[in-house]
Amino acid sequence: MAEKVVVLGIDPGSIITGFGVVETDGSSSRVIEWDSVKTSSRTPLPARLAAIYEAVVEQISSHRPDVIAVENVFQSKNVKSALKLGHARGVILLAAAQSGAEIHEYAPREVKQSVVGIGSASKAQVASMVRRLLDVGDAELAEDESDALGVALCYAHRMRSSVLKESRT
Repeated sequence: MAEKVVVLGIDPGSIITGFGVVETDGSSSRVIEWDSVKTSSRTPLPARLAAIYEAVVEQISSHRPDVIAVENVFQSKNVKSALKLGHARGVILLAAAQSGAEIHEYAPREVKQSVVGIGSASKAQVASMVRRLLDVGDAELAEDESDALGVALCYAHRMRSSVLKESRT
């Protein structure tokens, strides 16, 4: 059996960034917490980035994750939105790197495939599977928070795959 690790999953956004903290040994996972930081599109981007950075640092300080799993930027037709998301990911990755935790990045399609079994799954399908896999029932769970928990579960499932491969060799 693999050692238990704490995973902080992050769903980056320039307006809302979701967080999901999961403890896993690769074969079973349990939710510790979920949250999000919400900013306003009317707030200047530098102030939003500062709020995101501070929220990530707070999550890291509170939970001391072994691993930080971050969703990658998706392809976007809106260049301005993609750039803002890139900036948000930049401050998230900076905070993660400063923590010394192991960092993993996953494409949205990879997260959906890992959690739902279908890379083209909808956000509602991801949320439903996250609820089921982590047994959170009817607890209030915002879309960005369920996505962040999905990112953390993606790491857990990848961890399980590597543990299974090691046990076969």
